[in-house]
Amino acid sequence: GSVKAGKMPEEEKMRQFKQEEEQQQKEGKQEGLIEFYSSYQELFQFFCSNTTIHGAIRLVCSKKNKMKTAFWSVLFFLTFGLMYWQFGILYREYFSYPVNLNLNLNSDRLTFPAVTLCTLNPYRYSAIRKQLDKLDQITHQTLLDLYDYNMSLPRSDWSTLSTQKRSSRSLLHHVQRHPLQRQKRDNLVNLPENSPSVDKNDWKIGFVLCSENNDCFHQAYSSGVDAVREWYSFHYINILAQVPDAKALDESDFENFIYACRFNEATCDKANYTHFHHPLYGNCYTFNDNSSSLWTSSLPGINNGLSLVVRTEQNDFIPLLSTVTGARVMVHDQNEPAFMDDGGFNVRPGIETSISMRKEMTVRLGGSYSDCTEDGSDVPVQNLYSSRYTEQVCIRSCFQLNMVERCGCAYYFYPLPNGAEYCDYTKHTAWGYCYYKLLAEFKADVLGCFHKCRKPCKMTEYQLSAGYSRWPSAVSEDWVFYVLSQQNKYNITSKRNGVAKVNIFFEEWNYKTNGESPAFTVVTLLSQLGNQWSLWFGSSVLSVMELAELVLDFIAITFILAFRWFRSRQKLSPPGPPPNSQDNTAFQDEAPTLSAPHRFTVEAVVTTLPSYNSLEPRGPSRDGEVGHE
Repeated sequence: GSVKAGKMPEEEKMRQFKQEEEQQQKEGKQEGLIEFYSSYQELFQFFCSNTTIHGAIRLVCSKKNKMKTAFWSVLFFLTFGLMYWQFGILYREYFSYPVNLNLNLNSDRLTFPAVTLCTLNPYRYSAIRKQLDKLDQITHQTLLDLYDYNMSLPRSDWSTLSTQKRSSRSLLHHVQRHPLQRQKRDNLVNLPENSPSVDKNDWKIGFVLCSENNDCFHQAYSSGVDAVREWYSFHYINILAQVPDAKALDESDFENFIYACRFNEATCDKANYTHFHHPLYGNCYTFNDNSSSLWTSSLPGINNGLSLVVRTEQNDFIPLLSTVTGARVMVHDQNEPAFMDDGGFNVRPGIETSISMRKEMTVRLGGSYSDCTEDGSDVPVQNLYSSRYTEQVCIRSCFQLNMVERCGCAYYFYPLPNGAEYCDYTKHTAWGYCYYKLLAEFKADVLGCFHKCRKPCKMTEYQLSAGYSRWPSAVSEDWVFYVLSQQNKYNITSKRNGVAKVNIFFEEWNYKTNGESPAFTVVTLLSQLGNQWSLWFGSSVLSVMELAELVLDFIAITFILAFRWFRSRQKLSPPGPPPNSQDNTAFQDEAPTLSAPHRFTVEAVVTTLPSYNSLEPRGPSRDGEVGHE
């Protein structure tokens, strides 16, 4: 009776386990909402038999011929590799962000650009006239010592020297610290100065610049004219910097420089121009710079532009600073500074210069397509000019900021940063040494200004072409000069070098716009990818989805098989005590009071438990047999 009681729970457990397996088999035969394949072979066989990708079916149809299967397998995967190689080329081209250049011709009323005209006659401010006279005297003696040239100076310049002894001594001291002198060329350094093999052509002219630590170098020039002008300009800048707010001094004389001004056959007035003084180019006048009332050209041609008659005779000029006669003109866009060194050109006296313009706009794509900037706000350089961002504005601002940081003062030709002052060797004794060293680094892009300053995404340029003719002509110059003398009180001293005429106009009504557009968009990329897919496999977007489904099924089957393997390992090694101790525990729990023979009988019954499956249909009779035993 006790043995039967111990067997019943085991029989019940086996019966329930059998019923659960049968139930699972029945459920497996029904169609489920989500089904997975039982093996990788079944998955790939189904895919190759049903996919719309060309060539995949051959892997199944030729499975009885191993040679064909191997051939089609190699061909299939080789084609697959070639297709994705082409995909890589397309992706690389897409992420290089190529652009198409679009050229458009537009016809419309054109806004006339700003025009800046300079006298090429640096003005002798009354505030610095006496210092300039002293500098001229020192230069006169220097040229006499170097070249045996006796430069003539006006008598008035000599007569004022005795009244400025203190300032003269100060200027002479600083000029002596930066003397203009000769230096032998590198290949003749070891020869004595009085050597017969050394003549005047074997010398370089320059001036000496020293640091505060007396580290000096010779700023040399191959041309003596360039050396004299640069040396004189260096001292001239120092004199200007000593005058408080010298750039604000207004000693312009518009009527004595511009005799006639017309635009679209209408006379100009003072509201149409602004004035500034350039240290090297003299008084400058910018026309059509007022954004509130800009000129517009309704028709092209010389009669529909700006016409100027200017005086080119130099009076009270600085001959060592300006060596040319005429005027300098530059065409630029509004709200842009006039950099006369970069874009200007000279107008010859006694000549009528006709300048025709063609407007050209450039619009670049920003972001990933180029490194252009919209307004300069993302450029790591502070804009020191009161104008919009341009590349030249940025480059000059970058140099000026480096000048203030390295040399402790600002260069006079560029705007003054906040909290800085212009360089003056009465306050900054070694600024010249620092400036020329910094300038060499700037030109070699050691400062990184050309790298930091990027091109604007939108810019307007004017393509210029000039024609020249004699003006006034030989047969008309008498009455032209007579009328000018009556109207403008012009005292004619040199008819040929006295006046010049300038005409600036649009050559045509059309203007060109150079724009950029993406050459490889997302739509283009998808189209090219589709072309490659169709070329290598002759399939469509749905075929791509079939391939994506194959990848997802492969991942799902991998997880399922891994989970089943993990569960099977858990069933093979269930948690609990070791097998030997489990047998002893079971023996003690079932029959703690039985003798040894009875113990062997129970063990025999336990070993026959798997045979209960075959005895299940005989439920009632089996109980009788066990009871009989």
